[in-house]
Amino acid sequence: MTKHSKIRVPKTKIEGEEAVVSEPKKDAGTLIERVVRNYDLVQLSSPPIPENLIPPVAKRRRYTRASDVVEEAVVTPVEPAPQPVHIAASPAGEVRPEVVEPEVIQVAPAAEVTAPTALAPLPEPVRFTGEAHRINRNHLREQGLIVPEGTVTGLLEEFRIVKRQLLLHASQLAQQGMGSAAQRVLVCSPHSGEGKTYTSVNLALAIAAEKETEVLLVDADFAKPSVLSSLGLPGGPGLMDALANPEIDVVDCVIGTDIPGLWVLPAGNATTSDSEYLSSSRTRQVLDRLTQGAPNRFVIFDSPPALAASPAAELAKYVGQAVLVARADRTGQGALEDAISLLSACLNIQLLLNAVHFSPSGRRFGSYYGYGG
Repeated sequence: MTKHSKIRVPKTKIEGEEAVVSEPKKDAGTLIERVVRNYDLVQLSSPPIPENLIPPVAKRRRYTRASDVVEEAVVTPVEPAPQPVHIAASPAGEVRPEVVEPEVIQVAPAAEVTAPTALAPLPEPVRFTGEAHRINRNHLREQGLIVPEGTVTGLLEEFRIVKRQLLLHASQLAQQGMGSAAQRVLVCSPHSGEGKTYTSVNLALAIAAEKETEVLLVDADFAKPSVLSSLGLPGGPGLMDALANPEIDVVDCVIGTDIPGLWVLPAGNATTSDSEYLSSSRTRQVLDRLTQGAPNRFVIFDSPPALAASPAAELAKYVGQAVLVARADRTGQGALEDAISLLSACLNIQLLLNAVHFSPSGRRFGSYYGYGG
């Protein structure tokens, strides 16, 4: 049977008409507090909750011992008090709220962007303005050369095929980024008498017939020039003079003809230092000027024989293609290999076989037009 103790009732004292109730002892506490203190129930409670996990309340109690109960206030953030609004009185005594003008924030000026510098203007296209000399067609016919405005012959058809291959290859080289060198062709042979000048002149006459292309025939055989005599043109200053004298503009040395699209540059005065002039840095400047601003201009160099003189090997550095002319009944294999080795500065060397009288395929160029040859 459970033992119960009687709860003490506070005694009262009557003094006069008032009843005075004696206050309980301050250390008595409430019933629950006395039970907790007498029976030590704190040790049976769960561990205290960490402070950071206790939810915020207006006030909470924290027990440290059975006899102590501590009340602590939870500090809650206090919102800042709103700033008072300044009220300005109008002259008439009317109270109006003061208008606060918004603060203007000045943005720092952006850095000045300078306009891109203008591109350098492209050089003016070089146009030949030399006097047009008449070329005797009968003189061309007597030498077995192509006659402009003449009938279609086997010779014309052969050089049409040759020029078409050269023009196509030049277009491909230009697309590959070779620049003005793609517009230059060197015509050479291992030895003299194998038909290099004959090939150069006929090739120039065939290209001049193109509707959108012009050709400049350069006599680069400084020791034995023969281009002017083949066309019947007068002599004058030429390529070597422009290389030797910086004050001479090579454009002023170009000779015009009455054949549309055909121009000729003489070899110039002979010198014993032609190879040294060709190997100088001025050579590239002079040759670039010949095609400046003229992408449809083709330049053909009639050079001396590769095995007989050194200018051919020097000129091979500045051209995109080289045509090595070999005579079918005279040029040997060893001479061809040596010539190709000397022209190795040019990466595109093509062989043209001249004076062929037998065709294994039985082809006869120009026979379709009735002019077989």
